[in-house]
Amino acid sequence: MIMDIVCLPNVSLRKKALKVLKISDEEKRMLEEMAETMYVKGGVGLAACQVGIDKQLVVVDIGDGLMKLVNPVIIKKEGCEALEEGCLSVPEAVIKVKRAKKITVEYLNEKGEAMTITAEGLLARVIQHEVDHLLGKLIVDYLSPIKKLFFSNRLTIRKL
Repeated sequence: MIMDIVCLPNVSLRKKALKVLKISDEEKRMLEEMAETMYVKGGVGLAACQVGIDKQLVVVDIGDGLMKLVNPVIIKKEGCEALEEGCLSVPEAVIKVKRAKKITVEYLNEKGEAMTITAEGLLARVIQHEVDHLLGKLIVDYLSPIKKLFFSNRLTIRKL
């Protein structure tokens, strides 16, 4: 089932997602539907809050196969680079964001097994982007104060 994408300025995008205590068939179904939605919408990553689910669930596929991450935590960051990013929840926006070049992430897979991966390049960037979502942070938060004001005004005008 294709899920609806929650877009800014919806306040649910600003909530810190709840930790998953048990990976049941329900969470596995959510991960599958999130992946299907991500592919149909043309994304490379999707966090559960972007489809209205208040849980720490993430799906990622940069072309190397689908990854499902439950309760992901970035435990190490190395390097820094600024590149442009888009977001399914902030349509029509492309924002330059500084992120680590290389990260180490701990998470549970869909079987509930503890996993650790080290990611670089695009995979590292996408995981950081999705983990930001789980913390209630969006790409617009990386804008300078004046650019944030301009972007906020654009959203207000679009709602009228």
